[in-house]
Amino acid sequence: MANSKVVLNTGEVLIDLTKDSVTPEKLAKGETAHDKSGNQITGTNTFDVDSSEITTTPAEVLAGKTFAAGGQVKTGEMPNNEGKTYTISNADDIVNIPIGFHDGSGTVSIAPEELEKLKNPQNIKNGVVIMGQPGAFTGEGEATAQAKEVTPSFESQTVLPDEGVDYLSQVLVKPIPVTRTENAAGGVTITIGG
Repeated sequence: MANSKVVLNTGEVLIDLTKDSVTPEKLAKGETAHDKSGNQITGTNTFDVDSSEITTTPAEVLAGKTFAAGGQVKTGEMPNNEGKTYTISNADDIVNIPIGFHDGSGTVSIAPEELEKLKNPQNIKNGVVIMGQPGAFTGEGEATAQAKEVTPSFESQTVLPDEGVDYLSQVLVKPIPVTRTENAAGGVTITIGG
């Protein structure tokens, strides 16, 4: 039978285990001690770290996973984005990578129809390299030019090539008609336009 108290014949208590609170689950695994009844116990506690100084936050741990920090068990909140795929269709496109875990299989690429344009060397000026693709376009024989006549106006005009034409090779602005006639007062009347 185990003893939970050791008392001298003078009444002095040398050891009193009755108020001890040690139990196997509070004692480190494999360690031995005596419980409040005086019986020897073997620890079963497998906690192997003091997490009171760990500063990891739920946002830094994958959603649904548990961890210990600040002396508490916590659950992660970081979104699992796995492998996201994004395409760029416009030179001004910006891909915003969402916060969270990425498994490494995600990609960002140029939209296929735009990539085909970049891969055609005739779409890039000769001597220019865009994204590794050297250009071959020399401007000879491939473009359509147009010559235009413009009727003068007292309002501003924007002169552009017609649909399907690449550029204007020449623009002829006709002179504004001016008529000079002698008048009865001995002077000259000038008529502009018409």
